[in-house]
Amino acid sequence: MPAGRSPQLEAQGVGNAVGAQPIDFQTCKVKMDGKVGGSSAGKNRNLGGPGWIAYSQCKILRCNAEYVSSTLSLRGGGSPGSLRGGGRGGGVGSSGLCRALRSYALCTRRTARTCRGDLAFHSAVHGIEDLMIQHNCSRQGPTAPPPPRGPVFPGAGPIRASGSPAPDPCDYEGRFSRLHRQPPGFLHCASFGDPHVRTFHHHFHTCRVQGAWPLLDNDFLFVQATSSPVALGANATTTRKLTIIFKNMQECIDQKVYQAEVDNLPAAFEDGSINGGDRPGGSSLSIRTANPGSHVEIRAAYIGTTIIIRQTAGQLSFSIRVAEDVARAFSAEQDLQLCVGGCPPSQRLSRSVRSRRGTITMDTARQLCKEGLPVEDAYFHSCVFDVLISGDPNFTVAAQAALEDARAFLPDLEKLHLFPSDAGVPLSSATLPPPLLSGLFVLWLCIQ
Repeated sequence: MPAGRSPQLEAQGVGNAVGAQPIDFQTCKVKMDGKVGGSSAGKNRNLGGPGWIAYSQCKILRCNAEYVSSTLSLRGGGSPGSLRGGGRGGGVGSSGLCRALRSYALCTRRTARTCRGDLAFHSAVHGIEDLMIQHNCSRQGPTAPPPPRGPVFPGAGPIRASGSPAPDPCDYEGRFSRLHRQPPGFLHCASFGDPHVRTFHHHFHTCRVQGAWPLLDNDFLFVQATSSPVALGANATTTRKLTIIFKNMQECIDQKVYQAEVDNLPAAFEDGSINGGDRPGGSSLSIRTANPGSHVEIRAAYIGTTIIIRQTAGQLSFSIRVAEDVARAFSAEQDLQLCVGGCPPSQRLSRSVRSRRGTITMDTARQLCKEGLPVEDAYFHSCVFDVLISGDPNFTVAAQAALEDARAFLPDLEKLHLFPSDAGVPLSSATLPPPLLSGLFVLWLCIQ
């Protein structure tokens, strides 16, 4: 996926109507001017801010999500009814899309009373009308079946052996061990500082990535980092906002959204809860704070995942330990993930080009970083880079914390220390096996 393409989630099939509008997952806001993405102005890439209108009662986003879910099978993956390349007229794809559009229209009518004056609602209504005309859909006819409750995890079925109880479907590690007779494998990714991204592949990039970029985008998780320059005119950026979506999962969890910004690191999901909801396995997703305002940990036992979010020196850091099967559960369309492929080449920064701020010298920066990072590895060099580029000695803490998270999360500590020749070059020849192309292409869900 080219770097210039919008990294935001799009509802394909409503791209010119509803899907082109950026969604703020914290308050489900819709902005009506401009697109969001790598080629847009920085202010437009950041979700929220002036010009946004919030709606607390209207359920239009539920309709949007149900439409996206009901058209998943029509997008790519070799489906004969794929929307890709489909023109005006009939066919299996148009027939399926028409059913989905009729359901979408029905949903908007049901919520019309609470959506009066809601710009997102009226945009959806007009978008549906345009698409129905475009695909020659009649207003009367069958509707789409209810959407599935969430992605089905591979091997999630009960053990059939006589007398053997079924494994807890919301305990990933226990279920995997019982079904496969061995413990699962895990992967680690992190983003911190200016920002530096350590990928699942053990590559280490220093990135520009201004605006909103996805760290992860798979069938179970979506993680988006929003960055802005450390100073006016600077190439280097820092992460100012993180959005994490835990997608609904059968009987385990309701969809949950966590959103953090600098100086606002909540110890709860955006709906105020601290677990996965009222489903039987709701406790398999939990959130806690080790240090209020600066350190939050989210455990998602149902997918074998732990996430740590920290705030230091006016920036946010992200670190994850995730089950291999979960990390690979994405389709070809979900091709831009910084944790998987690292930063696009056009977005990588070299440490050989520096524009220092403040009076900190190279020797001073090295001395400051050496105190907490005695090994001159990628974390040490990232620390030196950040201190020089920002002029803030507190950036040493971000690199130190990232190293400690890696020490706790990496399954192979021999790969803890990476030694780069340059920040923009991959640090290791180690690679992941080819990603498992999932048949489920979950774009986004923002259900109130």
